[in-house]
Amino acid sequence: MKKINIVVLLFFLTSISFGQKVVHYDLYVKDTLVNFSGKEKRAIAVNGQIPMPTLTFTEGDIAEIVVHNQLKESTSLHWHGLMLPNQYDGVPYLTQMPIATGATFTYRFPIIQSGTHWYHSHSGLQEQIGMYGSLILNKKSDDKTFRKGIDDLPQVPVILSEWTDLNPKNVHRLLHNASDWFAIKKGTTQSYAEAIRAGHFKTKLTNEWKRMLAMDVSDVYYEKFLINGKNESQLSQFKAGDKVRLRISNGGASSYFWLKYAGGKMTVVANDGNDVEPIEVDRLIIGVSETYDVVVTIPAENTSYELLATPEDRTKSTSIYIGQGIKQLISPMPKLKYFEGMKMMNDMMNMNGTMNDMGMDMSLQKMDMNTVMYPEIFGAAENKAMNSDAEMDHSKHAVSSEIVTLNYGMLKSPTITTLPKDAPVRELKFELTGNMNRYVWSMDNKVLSEVDKILIKKGETVRITLYNNSMMRHPMHLHGHDFRVLNGQGEYAPLKNVLDIMPMETDVIEFAANADGDWFFHCHILYHMMAGMNRVFSYENSQPNPYLPSKAEAYKKLQDESNESHFMAQNDFATNGNDGMAMVQNARWSFGTEWRLGYNDMHGYETETHIGRYIGKNQWFMPFVGFDWRYRKMGIDEQETNLFNQSNTKDNRSLFSLGFDYTLPMLVIFQTEVYHNGDVRLQLMRDDIPISKRVRAGFMVNTDKEYMVDLRYIINKNMGIRTHYDSDMGFGVGLNVNY
Repeated sequence: MKKINIVVLLFFLTSISFGQKVVHYDLYVKDTLVNFSGKEKRAIAVNGQIPMPTLTFTEGDIAEIVVHNQLKESTSLHWHGLMLPNQYDGVPYLTQMPIATGATFTYRFPIIQSGTHWYHSHSGLQEQIGMYGSLILNKKSDDKTFRKGIDDLPQVPVILSEWTDLNPKNVHRLLHNASDWFAIKKGTTQSYAEAIRAGHFKTKLTNEWKRMLAMDVSDVYYEKFLINGKNESQLSQFKAGDKVRLRISNGGASSYFWLKYAGGKMTVVANDGNDVEPIEVDRLIIGVSETYDVVVTIPAENTSYELLATPEDRTKSTSIYIGQGIKQLISPMPKLKYFEGMKMMNDMMNMNGTMNDMGMDMSLQKMDMNTVMYPEIFGAAENKAMNSDAEMDHSKHAVSSEIVTLNYGMLKSPTITTLPKDAPVRELKFELTGNMNRYVWSMDNKVLSEVDKILIKKGETVRITLYNNSMMRHPMHLHGHDFRVLNGQGEYAPLKNVLDIMPMETDVIEFAANADGDWFFHCHILYHMMAGMNRVFSYENSQPNPYLPSKAEAYKKLQDESNESHFMAQNDFATNGNDGMAMVQNARWSFGTEWRLGYNDMHGYETETHIGRYIGKNQWFMPFVGFDWRYRKMGIDEQETNLFNQSNTKDNRSLFSLGFDYTLPMLVIFQTEVYHNGDVRLQLMRDDIPISKRVRAGFMVNTDKEYMVDLRYIINKNMGIRTHYDSDMGFGVGLNVNY
């Protein structure tokens, strides 16, 4: 401890002796109320400001940021994209302990780079409700990399984000519980009725035959999308002929954004805080947590030109108008053709749940598989390698026009970025894996709680091959380092700290291991990270961290955060009885109980409890132990044996069991259960058949000669109307309540 204090003191004295400027910020983090959609909701802010203030430094400064935690919960701040001492990286339980309620913490580090970055909470789901802001690091005017006509332009920090009226913890729980509510709100349920109307009944049937849920490009429904905390705003300080450098960060928790500009082409000059050779494009997609510096020109007087940011699911949009005068709009992006996307995924998904690996032929966003869903694209010929596509220009009634869409293969560093040739190379490979049915996200089919840290040595070159074997994009972010993206640019490969990896892509990155401590590597979709898609790179023989007294205990807490248990329950208050279930699950384990309670002894009473563990990459198989209790007054002539001519003990049962659930094609659950008295029960069931946008069907049949069929109409996320027929309890209609 004394040694570290001396080092800090020497660093402070050195900074003074060389005339480094200390730039100080106080951030008072507190709860506030916001109203983005007609409802007052809790958010986290500094002085009521969402996003949080833009922090600006110049390369060579000393940053001193004091966080005053006035929340009722612990917090932290991570400086996204910055290379800094490990103890100030801001990841609770990895680089520091959480900042407790009422406490302060000082982040103090040298600014040794430039570029557009951002900062956000790394505690729980706080980032989703306002705890983020822009971070601008300017070059010195005498910097040898200073680019006249670019680095000296007027600049505007732009941070994109989204807003949900739901508590983010509830959002995460709904995702784990496979709720249809977000799809209903977005109009992306892809039910059988919708499939028939679209001429895609066979597509839908094939989709479920391969045990897949409906196609989607994003997970969450959002009430609003925001630029600098507003759905719409204007930069009226600029006039005709001005060039403006927009320093854009995607601070969204889970949303990708398409960017288009009504004033013509955009010139991309930097990505993830690193300069790139200027590239003129008509549009680009910015991944979750990425940053792009874009130069735009105001073509005419008395006109303000729209910069339109549209989330990838194209549900809504947000705009900022640049210039003065009449607003010049750009055509909105049309809705996605989901059944075409579903058909594509059917062709690429195997019956065993694996996807066809297209290898290096598909990498770096050069072949956007979602193209089939874009109505503005008339065919693959017009979209060769995603360098151009055809788009309706509603203002000119044109049929199509060639436009340029940015991809990673187009990025080129203006300076040589090669790593030391004599450094030993450590090769690592990760397969990005996931389970949409249970919303478990992993790497090599393991969540963080199931793996140790990955040890690396200072002086190595770490080369990582990433293959996305899932149906979702994953923006993979490495803390504290820039990595080279091996994109065919040779010595001028671009430097990034976030790589968006599309489904079935294989990409290669490499970085120089030149730091100290433990560094997070994770998917930056907040709900994917919290569901387990993360790893930790740990430098061997690292110096002790003064803000982390017990690294081993702290790491266990970090692991627990990515394997939290999620609760769900539902109950049917019906005319023929009371049916319900409750379940607690994490990445592997499931504890569930269900009940059927009649209003009289002839209808009977029953509870079943199962404790199981999901096995395998697809988690289709779950062995379990169980307990079944039931009582029912049987009629004289009623059958008292099952299909195997065993006593079914439906009148009075109190039995332990061993069994398993297995997901069959069409998402039907096959259950086998052997009771301790030797009885066997086989059962088929499914409760979520999407008949129409809001109507779901279900059934159950088993060898005890029990059966049930039901229909449910979804009113809102917690309530529905259900009618069903049960072989024991008869016909019933009731209110279905779920949590």
